Amino acid sequence: MSLVEGFVTFAIIWWVVLFMVLPWGINRQANPELGHEPGAPEKPRVWTKVAVTTVISVILLFIVRAIIESGWISFRG
Repeated sequence: MSLVEGFVTFAIIWWVVLFMVLPWGINRQANPELGHEPGAPEKPRVWTKVAVTTVISVILLFIVRAIIESGWISFRG
C-alpha cells in the first residue's frame, strides 16, 4: 500500500467512524433557552470524539492494511 493509498484509506475510514461516534453521549437540554435549538446537545464534546475517531481509525487502518497485504483480498484482478 503506497502512501497515497494509505492516506485515502485512512480518510475514508476516519469519516465513516466519525459519523458512527458522533451520537455517543448526546444529552438534550431539558429546558432550552429562548432561541436555542431544543435538539442541540448540552455538551457535544467534539474534540473528544475526534480523538476517539482518530484512534479507532488508526487501528482499523492497520487491520485493513494487513488484510490487503496478506493477499486475502486482492484488488489486482
